[in-house]
Amino acid sequence: MTLRSYIKVLLVAAFDASFIQDDIETIENKFILKKRIGHGLPALIKIIFNTLTTDVLFCWFASVYSFVGVFIGKMINIKTIIVVGGVDAAKDAELGYGIWLNPWKAKLIRYVFRNATYILVVDPSLKESAISLAEYNGDNIRYVPTGYDSEFWKPLGEKEKIVLTVAAIKDETTFRRKGIDTLIESARHLPNIQYFVVGVDEKIAANKNLPQNIRLIPKVPRENLLPFYQRAKLYCQPSLHEGLPNALCEAMLCGCFPIATNVNGNPTALGDTGILIPVSDPEKLTAAILTGLSAESGEGIRARARIVSLFPRSKRANEIIRFIEMENK
Repeated sequence: MTLRSYIKVLLVAAFDASFIQDDIETIENKFILKKRIGHGLPALIKIIFNTLTTDVLFCWFASVYSFVGVFIGKMINIKTIIVVGGVDAAKDAELGYGIWLNPWKAKLIRYVFRNATYILVVDPSLKESAISLAEYNGDNIRYVPTGYDSEFWKPLGEKEKIVLTVAAIKDETTFRRKGIDTLIESARHLPNIQYFVVGVDEKIAANKNLPQNIRLIPKVPRENLLPFYQRAKLYCQPSLHEGLPNALCEAMLCGCFPIATNVNGNPTALGDTGILIPVSDPEKLTAAILTGLSAESGEGIRARARIVSLFPRSKRANEIIRFIEMENK
C-alpha cells in the first residue's frame, strides 16, 4: 500500500452528476474517500464535522457548502480544493444566472476563491471571470478540464441527418441559457430536418409551441445518450453560458459535426473543428446547420480526434491525484 492511500479526502457536492461521479471514482481508487452529496442543514452539519477529520477537502462548485469547508479548513490548516464549473463564476442579471447575483452568497464565494488552497477551473475563461468577480490576483487558480472516456463514447454506423442537443433543463432560466429558444427558431426554418433535444423536463416541454420537426425528450440515463450521439450527424450547443460542456465533448467523441456558440468552453472544445456562431442568432445557426449536414464524414473524425487528444479522462484523473498529493503551498 502506497503512502497516498492513507490520505483522507472529503468530497462535497450539493447534487450528484455524471462528471462528479467520474471524480469520485478517481479519488476512491487512490485515497480514503468520504462523500457528502446533498443540500440543506443536515448536509451542512455533516460537512462541518467531516471537515474536522479529513486531510483534504474536495468540493465541486464554489458554494455556501464549500465556504463552510474552506473556512474550517483554513483554521485547522488542511488542503481545500474547489472545482469551478460555470455557475459559480457567472453573474448575468439579464438572464438571472450565476451565484454571484445573490449579494450575501457573493461575499461567501469571494472568500472561497481567495482562501481555498487550489481553485480548479474546467475552462480558462472561468479563471478570468473568477479573478474579476472575486477581485483578487487568482494565484491559486489552475486549469484542469474535465475528461472523457473515448472507449465508451465512440461512433457506430452511418450518421443520420439529425440535429441533436443534450441539456438538463428543469426551469425556464436554464431553457433560455441553453439557447433552446434559438434552436426552435432554427427548426422552423428547416422543416425537413429532424431536431432532438434530450433532457427537457416534461412540464417545461408541455408549455412550448413547437414545430413538428423538433422533439423535446425527457432526461435519460447517461449511458442511454450513446445511441443518440451515434445516430446524429450534427450536435448543436447554442448556449449563452457554459463551462466546458460535457455533452458537446461526448458528441464530438461520437463523430458528430459540432456547432456551438462562441462562449466560455465551447471554443475550447471545438478548436479548429466544426463551426462557432454568435449567441441568440437563429439565422447564423440555421446556416451553420446546413453547412454541417453537408460536411464530409472526415469532419466528425477530426472532432473526435481533438477530444481524444486534449481531454482524455486519464489526464484529469492524474491532475486530481497530483493536486491531492501535493504539499500545501
